[in-house]
Amino acid sequence: MSRFLHSKFNSLDPYDTSGELESMNGGYIRLNTNESPFQLSEKVMDCAKKAAGTLNFYSDPDCTKLREKLSDLMNVKPSEIVFGNGSDEILNFIFMAFCEHGAAFPDITYSFYKILAKFHGVDFVTVPLDENFRINPDDYKNFNGRTIIITNPNAPTGIFLELKDVEEIINQNPDSLIIIDEAYIDFACLSGRQGDGSAKNLIHKYKNLIVVRTFSKSRSMAGARLGWCMTCEDIARDMNNIKNTITPYNINAMTQAVALAVLEDEEGTQKNIDIIKKIRDDTKNNLREIGFEVLDSSANFLFARHEKISGEKIFEELKRKKIMIRHFSRPERITNFNRITIGTPEQMKIFLEAIEGVVRQ
Repeated sequence: MSRFLHSKFNSLDPYDTSGELESMNGGYIRLNTNESPFQLSEKVMDCAKKAAGTLNFYSDPDCTKLREKLSDLMNVKPSEIVFGNGSDEILNFIFMAFCEHGAAFPDITYSFYKILAKFHGVDFVTVPLDENFRINPDDYKNFNGRTIIITNPNAPTGIFLELKDVEEIINQNPDSLIIIDEAYIDFACLSGRQGDGSAKNLIHKYKNLIVVRTFSKSRSMAGARLGWCMTCEDIARDMNNIKNTITPYNINAMTQAVALAVLEDEEGTQKNIDIIKKIRDDTKNNLREIGFEVLDSSANFLFARHEKISGEKIFEELKRKKIMIRHFSRPERITNFNRITIGTPEQMKIFLEAIEGVVRQ
């Protein structure tokens, strides 16, 4: 590090993107980053090309058209929405604005929470998942103003927390802000429609709730960087004030145009979701047949370990075959697990053939 760096950043622990960068080159099958395997439609791409003709102008800082469309779709007010350059920026706003009294989140969850807490100097506690890798609402009582962050479905486990349990956590902590990160919620719908069990249905009931979403997963826009959250108007106003102070034009014109076009095709989005869910469940069954323990996932990935082969060996053998999955070197409790993103039927066929070969070695 340079001699000019502020001393508070001497011990930064950045988010690890090494596996993502490696899989971008050399013809790897990317099953490590929880992206959608489906490309955007030609109609959507045409909207991006048209928006490219306006790049000499600043983008709309309020995302007006997108805000109106999304509020109709989500059944919330436009003033209850905040947009971010990916949901990670939304989370950054949250840690910046609302964690004065500390934060709490599961010990096994999205690693970016711990990174943001350290970056902003936020005191945090981690709450262990139970023996089945589930969140127990009884473990989230009386946190005395700490901001509580729950990913639902959780990552990397993929396990879904029922809405009644989410509401129990909210009720147990009236003086805490509750963040429900629903990056994967569209894959958890049980009756075939998006958003079943979503905490967005509670934002008009509770004034201490933020529901975070992203366009990266079910809407095939990971590279466009667009996230949003839904919350009461007072909290949304606070967050928008912060956004407009540090990054008022955070959503570029092409991303806004693409997102609006994607929202006009909810039928296509739902079709892709249904395909991923079907492949996910088929892959889970196939892995179990060859000796894997696979957690019941409500996301676009699986979390699995083999009874006889280490997670690291499986990761390395698949990498040698140019298939990237996500291996976790810590915490120790999950080092034998790997996270497997659901790809296209063709990709998953290659993956299953390769992993069966690893098991037979």
